[in-house]
Amino acid sequence: MTQSHEAGVVAVVVTYQPVLVDLEKLLDALIPQVESVVVVDNGSHADLEAWNNKYQTHAVKFVLLGENRGIAAAQNAGIQWARNRGARFVLLMDQDSIPAPDMVEKLVSAISEQASPATAGPRYLDERQDNPPPFIRIRGLRLERCACSTGKSVVPVDYLISSGCLIPMPVLDKVGGMRDDLFIDYVDIEWGLRARHHGFQSYGVCSAHMQHSLGDHPIEFFGKNIPLHSPLRHYYHFRNAVLLYKKPWVPLNWKLVDGWRLCLKYVFYSLFAKPRMAHWRMMTSGVWHGWLGKTGKFERS
Repeated sequence: MTQSHEAGVVAVVVTYQPVLVDLEKLLDALIPQVESVVVVDNGSHADLEAWNNKYQTHAVKFVLLGENRGIAAAQNAGIQWARNRGARFVLLMDQDSIPAPDMVEKLVSAISEQASPATAGPRYLDERQDNPPPFIRIRGLRLERCACSTGKSVVPVDYLISSGCLIPMPVLDKVGGMRDDLFIDYVDIEWGLRARHHGFQSYGVCSAHMQHSLGDHPIEFFGKNIPLHSPLRHYYHFRNAVLLYKKPWVPLNWKLVDGWRLCLKYVFYSLFAKPRMAHWRMMTSGVWHGWLGKTGKFERS
């Protein structure tokens, strides 16, 4: 299938110490599908502008933050760049994702048909997993995994992973940008729930596809590959979950279901993620700091 350029769509790619060969694959896949691409870099060692000149494309603009300010701050910088250029939509992308040739076209088509859409996102396939992860939503006190009944299904969900999310600019103007004091983790969840609180709905688009690597090397557990992050990422994950639970506008049933899942993760990673003590210590620190209301970048004492 040929790629089609979608007018008014600006792709925001956030990078941190990217593998340049993989970044090139991502940009090659994105450039034909969108009006423009802005790469926001969080203080990588590589000279990305020099690499881009060698890469010989003028379709990509680089915004260099000079230091690691977190994914949310980088996304906000890219969103502002897109807003200044009159973008109708922002497409958020991680450096470890590769969109299918027609992903953006499918997302634009789907989101244009929905009432009060917050965002639309693709199904993603992690090649280390057996099946594409289902879209997720919480109903009552139950987590509902929404498999795609047909390839053309559009599924209402509570939130989507940020990579691959197509967001209308008017929604960002009303809901606000990403919460940069979270730094990383739960940023997409917090924004999705906040958009829902403002009356918007997120949608998973079954016909839109993307390759995406979730976490580091997974843990094999009873025939399943469980995503694994570093101890530092687990700190942010647990801290930011607790920070979100303290928000009065987050639905109580969502807090209870997600909190139960967080407890299960705490036990699982304490027992099976190596080095166990490092994971346990960082998760425990995250819960404590979340309870205390501490935000921002983790600083070792």
